[in-house]
Amino acid sequence: MTPNGWEVKTLGSLTDKIGSGKTPKGGSSTYKSYGIPLIRSQNVLWGSLDLSDVAYIDEEQHSSMKNSSVIESDVLLNITGASIGRVAMSTLKEANVNQHVCIIRPKKDLDNKFLQYNLLSFEGQKQIERFQAGGNRQGLNFEQIKSFKIMLPPLPEQQKIAKILTTWDNAIDTTERLIDNSKQQKKALMQQLLTGKKRLLDGNGKPFEGEWENLKLSDLYSFKRGKGISKGQITDSGNKCVLYGELYTYYGEVIRDVKSRTLETNSIKSKQGDVLIPASTTTTGIDLANATAVLEDDILLGGDINILRPKKSINPIFMAHLLTHFKKHEIARKAQGITIIHVYGRDLANIAVQIPSSLEEQQKIVAVLTNADKEIELLEQQLADLQQEKKALMQVLLTGKVRVGV
Repeated sequence: MTPNGWEVKTLGSLTDKIGSGKTPKGGSSTYKSYGIPLIRSQNVLWGSLDLSDVAYIDEEQHSSMKNSSVIESDVLLNITGASIGRVAMSTLKEANVNQHVCIIRPKKDLDNKFLQYNLLSFEGQKQIERFQAGGNRQGLNFEQIKSFKIMLPPLPEQQKIAKILTTWDNAIDTTERLIDNSKQQKKALMQQLLTGKKRLLDGNGKPFEGEWENLKLSDLYSFKRGKGISKGQITDSGNKCVLYGELYTYYGEVIRDVKSRTLETNSIKSKQGDVLIPASTTTTGIDLANATAVLEDDILLGGDINILRPKKSINPIFMAHLLTHFKKHEIARKAQGITIIHVYGRDLANIAVQIPSSLEEQQKIVAVLTNADKEIELLEQQLADLQQEKKALMQVLLTGKVRVGV
């Protein structure tokens, strides 16, 4: 049902221009280091432009592509490939696009920002998906785009809706920047604390003293290998377990909540203080160079996991951070193979590390890094909440289920 005072119109009837550009003659070899920005599909994200790797063309090329000239506030829609459906409004006063990006230039009775949110909404994306039925995502043509149905309130109401959603976008952008800043701050802390450049205070309020120990991993750990457990053996309940792929995709430097369960029992059980490193990958050695600390006993550890089991007291979170962030490339260089890349315990044994001789100092360092992680996690949860709130707002505001005062 169409809300009172709203109309349903085709996008073609609401726009002055729907069209795309082309790749300049000569392709990427003709791109310049400065000039007129050429917006490509990788530059169009979900509601914003990423110009960090934008290509440039010169004035002559731009003049030869006048039909695809972009002006400020044009709405840009990706129309081919895996990024089809991504939408952003141009913030550039002058630019051009290639053939993978469609320019949509609204008439005066359609607010540009309202259109962007409309295309990004569930209903907007559903219309795009409908033209890609059957999984043959080859692209949208201009006639299909012109046929898109738009639920259109009066212009003042469009502008108010866009303003409300922009407020949420601004809060999301701010939170994303805070997350980036917090991650950079943690990186700086690791650079100081995990190398001994900065020493923390001991229990007496005095800086820790003494040289750090230079040791090999074989001095600190024995090396074991996980056993069994495939994805097909994961269940909703049962014994806690870790699959090697989760070390890439799910866990960071520490396992605090175990994701998976299995009914299997024939595997290697963890011991508190273990450090896990993936043993194989089909990509590159750098993907193996992730260390994860285990904080509890009896987690079943699946195949293709290197288990570093401590011979002496050492904080596993300290070691996981040290290996992941300061020994990553050394671990990667030890990986071997072509189709499948492996790294074994014997390859890791001779890696040299420098660690505080005092377990107390290790624990103090870990406490600082853990607090940094908690701050990042809190911000990430705030970001997820804002994104969910915006999604819910779009659903009710863009359909007229909730009306706004103007």
